[in-house]
Amino acid sequence: MAHGKRYRQQHGKVQRDHVYPPAEAIGLIKETASTGFDETVELHIRLGVNVRHAEEQLRGTLALPHGLGKDVRVAVFAQGDKARDAESAGADIVGADDLATKIEEGFDEFDVVIATPDMMPTVGKLGRVLGPSGKMPNPKVGTVTDDVTKAVSESKAGKVEYRTDRQAIVHLAIGKASFDADKLLDNYAAVMEEITKAKPASTKGRYIFSISVSTTMGPGISVDTSKATVEDIFPESAAEATV
Repeated sequence: MAHGKRYRQQHGKVQRDHVYPPAEAIGLIKETASTGFDETVELHIRLGVNVRHAEEQLRGTLALPHGLGKDVRVAVFAQGDKARDAESAGADIVGADDLATKIEEGFDEFDVVIATPDMMPTVGKLGRVLGPSGKMPNPKVGTVTDDVTKAVSESKAGKVEYRTDRQAIVHLAIGKASFDADKLLDNYAAVMEEITKAKPASTKGRYIFSISVSTTMGPGISVDTSKATVEDIFPESAAEATV
């Protein structure tokens, strides 16, 4: 695939065979963002887990310290009082069978789907639509719940879901290119801390094989996998704490 002049110029700023400390990689991200829109900063982590085994598949949620820098559109399947609670909490779309029909007809203007347990028979029929995009509600990540107020509020505040794909890679957005470098690094550290804690007990050998960051339209930047803990990402803070 041929890349344009802008991409080639930005790619030239990155040493392809070099792995960067996290702070340097984030700093370089700021330099490689040059489009006319505020690009998303993406994080990709390849893990040494066997996703063919259910116990080694990672899936969970975390709240990024500085959010995603975008308006998260939340759709909620609920009825009665729960529907009113969702609307009061700021849900963008609330419905039941009518919402299911709308989605089946192609409506997809939402980032997160939340459902009350009683609505799952209806939502379950949308698996072929919501599943591939990672939007299917799941009790393990708090999107199937009776506490719709909490679920909507957390999603609006920047709570993100992560999971391994078929190649054992976790793909996550960690903010916008317009974020201060310190905020992007904070979000990066929060993700790495979560992924480290989520290591399956059955996983043997090397856990983190590679880490890369990029903007939506920019080149990938390899990050040093040996600096995956908060202490390694913020060595100055760790040193101050021991004084």
